Amino acid sequence: MTRSSVLARESLGPTVTVGEILVEIMATTIGAGFLDPQPLVGPFPSGAPAIFIDQVARIGGAAGIVAAVGDDDFGVLNVGRLRADGVDVSAIATVSGKPTGSAFVRYRPDGARDFVFNIAHSAAGDTRMTEAARALIGRAGHVHVMGSAFAIPGIAAILVEAVAMVKARGGSVSFDPNIRKELVQSGEGQRLVDDMLAATDLLLPSGDELLVAAGAATEAAAIERLLGLGVGEIVLKRGAEGSSHFSTAFGRIDCPAFRVEEIDPTGAGDCFGAAYLTCRRAGLPPAAALLYANAAGARTVTKQGPMEGVSSKAELDLFIAAAGREVFP
Repeated sequence: MTRSSVLARESLGPTVTVGEILVEIMATTIGAGFLDPQPLVGPFPSGAPAIFIDQVARIGGAAGIVAAVGDDDFGVLNVGRLRADGVDVSAIATVSGKPTGSAFVRYRPDGARDFVFNIAHSAAGDTRMTEAARALIGRAGHVHVMGSAFAIPGIAAILVEAVAMVKARGGSVSFDPNIRKELVQSGEGQRLVDDMLAATDLLLPSGDELLVAAGAATEAAAIERLLGLGVGEIVLKRGAEGSSHFSTAFGRIDCPAFRVEEIDPTGAGDCFGAAYLTCRRAGLPPAAALLYANAAGARTVTKQGPMEGVSSKAELDLFIAAAGREVFP
């Protein structure tokens, strides 16, 4: 028997996520790697879970994050940004003796990027299920899981506990399987993904992540398998090709992308997912939520810095109208 899978309404409690907070520092030159001195710009607040939860708050949802930062300027920068945008930061721990996570980024001529990360050995690697974290999760109505967080020691266990706590009070779960194929090739990694899929109400894959998550060879087979497992909604991010919603209740819905000049793609998928989820939790139908999500992702890439293009609902309404499109209820 297929389990019931419905996104919890906003009234049940905030959307909560768990994972890395970091700063991003970008090279202003185009090239390969960081083997030579070069000019840099930043630091910008970053981290996929932090970008996601910041967009949830900016578009009007109640939001909180379980994370850890260092006792340094980068930690102050991130926590201040999240707090100013309306995120509950009560469960962000400050870890003495370890730096806030960081990512140095440089674009190659073909648009690909080289990264130098310090995440697992930063304060992010000391993220724990504290009393403040349990209190935040205990009143949550929804938990969002980032697959990338599985690579950070200890965070997978927190996410598993958070999912169980939120489900027990009638809440829901979304899962962005931002994962490498290597992770699911290990027995433990595949079990983590399978356990999350078994609890997922909204799946937010990009491209081939859909096939990896489902263990299927084609899009159609992946959709059929995942809906059969009880996933309530699948929203596939197609980049410049827009996005698609799949569910038993609404069928397939496609939404074309907005055409913009891309400056920095970092965070586009996180903002897309946050906008879609928050709109659905607020009661909007999938077609309207897809339109807002596409607009949020598109607007994000027009700004340099992962959170610099995070949008309010009013800003998205103006963006959609300027493109000659309309939100239908």
